[in-house]
Amino acid sequence: MWQTMKAEDIISTYDKEAQTFQKLRNKTLFERPWLDRFLAHAPRNAGAVRVLDLGCGTGQPIAQYLLDRRCVVTGVDGAANMVALFEQNLPKARAIHADMRGLDLGETFDAVLAWDSFFHLSPEDQIPMFEVFARHLATGGVVMFTTGTDDGEALGQVGDSVVYHVSLSPDRYRELLAAQGLEVIRHIIEDPDCADHTVWLARKQTSAT
Repeated sequence: MWQTMKAEDIISTYDKEAQTFQKLRNKTLFERPWLDRFLAHAPRNAGAVRVLDLGCGTGQPIAQYLLDRRCVVTGVDGAANMVALFEQNLPKARAIHADMRGLDLGETFDAVLAWDSFFHLSPEDQIPMFEVFARHLATGGVVMFTTGTDDGEALGQVGDSVVYHVSLSPDRYRELLAAQGLEVIRHIIEDPDCADHTVWLARKQTSAT
């Protein structure tokens, strides 16, 4: 019941809680070591790293940090109010109001990011997201996303609203990455240097194996 209800309601929930999310979102940039690692592995096919930020939210602090590092940022979010705040906060970035599920922008990027966003999707919706990641990555490009520690569901809170999270097993994520020619560079479970986030970083291989 929770899976069906909360997975389907995630966009409307963030639409409703956008202002509260912006106010309460941790902006200490504890994510910086992983973002630096992400950029260090990303190719620069057009001089600057082109980043696709899936579930970009308000753009602060992550997309702001990427812009400050001279990346070219495209933010995508299914919640219209999040996109409006992103555009207000980061007028130099491109913002697209779209659901990440089934996304096809018809272009590729050096890096794709799904930080604290992908794990709101149901298991059935997470599986095809690996095709979305690969479709939008240039050869040699990198994808970084966060998950739970293992198979299971969890509930969190944004403002007055409950939000749903789910994770597959690490082995299943490795299978899904490999099936799209994405090679794991680094995976840390509950990284103590990143507020106990579980993070994946993978590269699109130059040729399928």
